Amino acid sequence: MFRHLLLAAGLLVAGSASAQLGKIPVAVTAAFTKQYTNAAQVSYEDNLKDYRVSFRVDTSDYVAHYSSKGEWRGTEKTIPFADLSNDVKDGFLKSKFSDWQVVSVLHLFLPDSQGGGEQFRVKVKQGEFKKRYLFFNRAGKLVRDKMTL
Repeated sequence: MFRHLLLAAGLLVAGSASAQLGKIPVAVTAAFTKQYTNAAQVSYEDNLKDYRVSFRVDTSDYVAHYSSKGEWRGTEKTIPFADLSNDVKDGFLKSKFSDWQVVSVLHLFLPDSQGGGEQFRVKVKQGEFKKRYLFFNRAGKLVRDKMTL
């Protein structure tokens, strides 16, 4: 009897895990697999407004975003501030936010629908309540900034 309960519990867990994976549209998995052929350690997550795919290429971790139709919405990679190019660092140091504390940096890879190419998102804060995202292009120009929580 105990073995039957263990077997039933194991099947229930396996069934729920595959059911959650089944919620990811085939268009998303197909688009990701086609775009990132060298990806390893891939995991999919339903993020309500899009699908988030975490993965690794070589020694770097990435997160890609896709619509339910498999349209690529962008990819991001967390990097240290020190790894930014001198142009982007100079752009930050010359901005009005240069005395704010850097919280995190993302290297963004954007689809054509969002301007294409690459940007760098620097999250900064001043005190507890003032926080902003600063978006720099490769040349170090601040292309936009946005308040955040």
